Amino acid sequence: MSDDEILFEKRGAAGLITLNRPKALNALTHGMAVAMQAQLRDWAADEAVKTIVIQGAGERAFCAGGDIRTLYDSGKAGTPYALQFYRDEYLLNAYIKHYPKPYVALLHGFVMGGGVGVSVHGSHRVADETMTFAMPETGIGLFPDVGGSFFLPRLPGELGLYAGLTGARLKTADAAYAGIATHVVPAAQRGALIERLAGGESPDAAIGALAVAPSDSPLAALRTKIDQCFAGNSVEEILNTLDYDESDWAKETAKTIRAKSPTATKIAFRQIREGKYLDFDACMRMEFRMVNRVIAGHDFYEGVRATIIDKDGAPKWSPDALGEITNADVDAYFAPLKDELPL
Repeated sequence: MSDDEILFEKRGAAGLITLNRPKALNALTHGMAVAMQAQLRDWAADEAVKTIVIQGAGERAFCAGGDIRTLYDSGKAGTPYALQFYRDEYLLNAYIKHYPKPYVALLHGFVMGGGVGVSVHGSHRVADETMTFAMPETGIGLFPDVGGSFFLPRLPGELGLYAGLTGARLKTADAAYAGIATHVVPAAQRGALIERLAGGESPDAAIGALAVAPSDSPLAALRTKIDQCFAGNSVEEILNTLDYDESDWAKETAKTIRAKSPTATKIAFRQIREGKYLDFDACMRMEFRMVNRVIAGHDFYEGVRATIIDKDGAPKWSPDALGEITNADVDAYFAPLKDELPL
């Protein structure tokens, strides 16, 4: 890891983290995850640090995910990097969830995948007007991980399953409506917010002084339809309900789901349904079991190839139909490991 990939600064009462790979949309690497957890441990024991603040460098993204190309190359070559990355990323997600001090994520631009994992589990998620949130993993043969098993089923109604199966992009107002963002503070006020926190103000006071009301949420207008269509007991049942609904939204939503990896879609459905009844650490252990099988499988590599490498947008999933995937196939992704995530 280059020292410049992630920056740490103790600014007054604030421990400030800056994800510093703007050309790569601040994509998270293994070295960044390890360094971040080590620094968070130091600051947890430092009485002078009252609040953690995390932001992303550049204008385009807080963090658009993990460094997928490196994970692809590792998995293809059979090197240990990919599973080491996921192991330490998930341990970092859990550490943030249980962190003993306020943890304020300043969200702008793209917030996806790994960027969700280092923000959504904190105490305060402060979005500006440029933010776009998404969990698009099923489109590359993965699943909405980094704690998606825990937070997605706890969003209102069926919004979490909708977001997880479709990869829908939620703008600031929708993220606030769903509870993903706890506050909205204009981008022009980000520097002022950091200075207030550095000056020792509590996050609630500092954010409250600068927050604005979110605009009307388009997602709110779709809420009843989403809850009805995504209440099914299987992916197939959800698709049947969408097919029965002749609205343009339902047709487009069904088309979107059918374009994703059938295997990833089925395991994502199960993880979100089961995660509702698990505590956070159990969710992360479940996700580590799942990702071990994904790395050993086919669709992740095909999804990354079609999306990032060849960019032909034509992945050849295997199996290529939901009906070809048995319950036993899905069960295999959730089976215990010899070396479980050490939480």
